Amino acid sequence: MSLNGVLRTSVSGMNAQSNRIATVAENIQNAGTTGYKRTSTEFSSLLLESSDRGAYNSGAVETTIRRSISENGAHAGTSSDSDLAITGNGFFVVRDQGGLPYLTRAGSFVIDGPTGNLVNTGGFTLMGYSLADGEPAPMLNGITDLQTINIKRMGQEAQPSSAGTVSGNLSDETPVAASAPPAVATYSKKSSLKVYDNVGQAKVLDVVMTKTGTKEWSVSFYDQANPATYPGTPLTTTTVKFDSMGQTLGTPIATVTVPNGQAMKIDLSGITQLSGDFNLSGTANGSSPISVTGTTFGSDGTVYALYSNNTKKAVFKVPLADVASPDNLSPRAGNVFTTSVDSGEIQVGFAGQSGRGTIKSRALEQSNVDVGAELTSMIESQTVYTANSKVFMTGNEMIETLVNLKR
Repeated sequence: MSLNGVLRTSVSGMNAQSNRIATVAENIQNAGTTGYKRTSTEFSSLLLESSDRGAYNSGAVETTIRRSISENGAHAGTSSDSDLAITGNGFFVVRDQGGLPYLTRAGSFVIDGPTGNLVNTGGFTLMGYSLADGEPAPMLNGITDLQTINIKRMGQEAQPSSAGTVSGNLSDETPVAASAPPAVATYSKKSSLKVYDNVGQAKVLDVVMTKTGTKEWSVSFYDQANPATYPGTPLTTTTVKFDSMGQTLGTPIATVTVPNGQAMKIDLSGITQLSGDFNLSGTANGSSPISVTGTTFGSDGTVYALYSNNTKKAVFKVPLADVASPDNLSPRAGNVFTTSVDSGEIQVGFAGQSGRGTIKSRALEQSNVDVGAELTSMIESQTVYTANSKVFMTGNEMIETLVNLKR
């Protein structure tokens, strides 16, 4: 037996337990860190072959550091809409101030006042796809097409009118007009409808109704603000016919292009021709410029802007990234990860697709550290470290005894 080997082996054992106690310390200090993934120290033996069957050369122990990245932590509810947790597989894609991309499960995002970006506690900015041009087509194996999710960019928005209704009763006692539009002077009933153009400016459409037959009416729409065409050429004219019970035949729709606005479909099927007085009402969507009051997130990652008129609009979509071997990702400061040779390349998709998890708002993923288990590991490491130190001291004393035999 080699006494020098005893010293070498015991030192190896103390180094191994030093690594283990270091990971225990890191785990315990991050037990309350959102999205933190536990680190563990795994041991493997190193044996030395002995040429002499009567002698034994002691080996050593080797340590490997592993992270339980694929092991999800429990969720804790919060009161913030921008706190996000992933249920299942996947990572948020974030970028640092230098623009470098990372993966993370830490979804404690807040709106950064100066920039309007969604930034987590590590200072990393959430990335996603803009929905300004419709549903995005993500690059499956890359993240270079992702954009910064910026709340200020939503700003104010005008909502042009695109649909409306005119409903109510046209009096059956109304006589048939002497002439049909555009001879507006002979109209049977006139009303108006407020709509909005592309910049949120209110426009007024005059609704002119002329009884052209016993069970038939002509409904024309005019731009009230344009006297050059009013009461001459209408924006559009639609015929509404009624059955013997005074109900509309078919589904009459008037398509009106709002001045400086969009094509607007106005449903006239709610009009009746019954005995009695005129009783008309109208509706139109759209609004004047409205401001963003907040955001909310869908389980598929869609980011909705909440407006002051209690409406919402999909503006961004947060993807989820994944790799073939998440446990082999390389950790970086700020509770983020980068790819490695062993982890595989990033694959990008949306929540709920291809095995990816879903996104939960008003929740945060907690650390997957079990403090009780870490304390047990700490006691074990301390015990084993002490035992190795005893072996070292014993081996050293034996060497001293051997040296003293020559004196």
